[in-house]
Amino acid sequence: MSAAAAAAAASTYLARRAAQKERVRILYRRTLKDTLDWAASDLREKFEANRHVEDLDTIDRMLDEAEARFNWWRHPDPYIVPWAPGGSKFCRNPTPPSGIEIVYDFGKEDND
Repeated sequence: MSAAAAAAAASTYLARRAAQKERVRILYRRTLKDTLDWAASDLREKFEANRHVEDLDTIDRMLDEAEARFNWWRHPDPYIVPWAPGGSKFCRNPTPPSGIEIVYDFGKEDND
């Protein structure tokens, strides 16, 4: 194997490993947030038990299974922070239509 091919293989491995770490981080955060609703028992132990796995294909398979399990056990009506998209206060006060001017100097008008 030439040096260029070895470097390409190493960079491919590192890119795939970084993508897997990001998927794990996102899944862990989503599951922790959903735990506030109800369903994820001994979550930390399950993540820590598989920390030692190094095979990329095994990690991909485990991530697919974990994401499917998360989606299966997800709360049907999850808590959404009110000001987040989908929350009860999100875009409650939409921007006014064009042509309408809003004056924010209450009490400072000229009383001539």
